[in-house]
Amino acid sequence: MKPNTPPHTLPSQAPLETALSDDPKRVTLDRLFSKLGLASRSVAQEWIHAGRVRINDRVVRTTDAWVAWPGDSVSLDEQPLQPSTQRFVLFHKPKSVVTTRQDEKGRTTIFDVLPEELQTLHAVGRLDQATSGLLLLTNDTALSSYLTDPTNKVPRRYLVTVRGEVTEETRQDSVAGLTDEGDLLHCESVTIQKRSGRESHLDVTLTEGKNREIRRLFKALGHEVIRLRRIQYGPFTIDDLPPGAWREIPIAEARTALSLSSS
Repeated sequence: MKPNTPPHTLPSQAPLETALSDDPKRVTLDRLFSKLGLASRSVAQEWIHAGRVRINDRVVRTTDAWVAWPGDSVSLDEQPLQPSTQRFVLFHKPKSVVTTRQDEKGRTTIFDVLPEELQTLHAVGRLDQATSGLLLLTNDTALSSYLTDPTNKVPRRYLVTVRGEVTEETRQDSVAGLTDEGDLLHCESVTIQKRSGRESHLDVTLTEGKNREIRRLFKALGHEVIRLRRIQYGPFTIDDLPPGAWREIPIAEARTALSLSSS
């Protein structure tokens, strides 16, 4: 896969050697079930309390018991857990779909759209209900942790339409940033593609994943966001993937793409 180069320079990222180690890791028992995509931590805790889980042939009822994985033998109802095949998927999240496994309001979730074979994957970060575009999914927790860690400054690129004309001064203010509800909100870079008194079209790059950052930032600057679509996350691009469609990348290729993007 060839990363698509945006019209402005993307910031460099930290090395991956430590973050993507395949050595056995210590993880709590309830988190292991979540990590393998078998159950949420709350459901796993119910199983553990009920005595259905064994570690090295010993029943364990403590949810925060530590497990070396891979390494220790863990079973549920006497059926051994197996390390899952690691997968990495690019998904074009449609607008009006929420990024969650279950929604208490009954709204359509990404897992209502995705096929059964991808139900054990988890989303890397989130896109709000009104935002469409590129969403990454994986069951490789080390890889997703690297991608979402703000210290790694992995770039996310968006096409944004806002009400009103964005001036050069406002563009500079969006990069300098402002504080909203205790959060420093700012863009890594902003390119004005087209503007008029009615609306402006922007190419925006972020390097952190604060909640609704672009919407909050431009609202504070006097411009309501009316369309927002993510087209790139790190070196991964949405290209011509239509809404609701997905494309899988071999896990080794995904790791290589991130390593090549480091400097």
